[in-house]
Amino acid sequence: MTAEPVVRNRVDRRRERTRNALLGAARKFLSEGRSAVSIQEITDAADVGFGSFYNHFDSKEQLFDEAVRSVLQVYSEMRDGIVAIYDDPAEVFAVSFRMTGRLQRQIPEMVRVILNSGMSILLRDEGLAPRARRDILAAQEAGRFEPMDPDMAVMTAGGALLGLLQLLDARPDADAEALVDQMTFRMLRMFGMTKRAAEKLSSGPLPQQPQL
Repeated sequence: MTAEPVVRNRVDRRRERTRNALLGAARKFLSEGRSAVSIQEITDAADVGFGSFYNHFDSKEQLFDEAVRSVLQVYSEMRDGIVAIYDDPAEVFAVSFRMTGRLQRQIPEMVRVILNSGMSILLRDEGLAPRARRDILAAQEAGRFEPMDPDMAVMTAGGALLGLLQLLDARPDADAEALVDQMTFRMLRMFGMTKRAAEKLSSGPLPQQPQL
């Protein structure tokens, strides 16, 4: 049975534009570390009426949460598309780590939203943490990683990744690819891979990163 197409009228499109404008403004404020702004400042930045805010969000906190969620959704879709061609879970982890580290140079504003969310970003049910946890568990089950509490492994790898992204943000002239691959190698070694295997997974060619 064929599903009926969704018909979006002018009102729906206008509502979507307003919502996206609010989310865009929120992402910009979050990327600048400015979460203490008022709703008026947000609607001004989004170029929408103040009253329009409450047609889409109950509070500033809800808006900011949705803004972070939207960033993680973009990240997740991009990451999942990139690693879909790999079967080895250890390689999936390595490619994911290397590609995520390179995002700081490609889309720094999005990365700053993640950085300004702090370590709590690793406790969310979407985005980086659940995918890393799944990859680590799969690599352990395949005998590619040594056994380790998966939650501790996620926080360790995630903390290293966030620290690396913060370093790259602070050092725009640094060789990002070299630093990211070096950190990937250290993570793989920490998870029990041999030096040779870790070097191979942290230095091989990467698929083309999609334009965002």
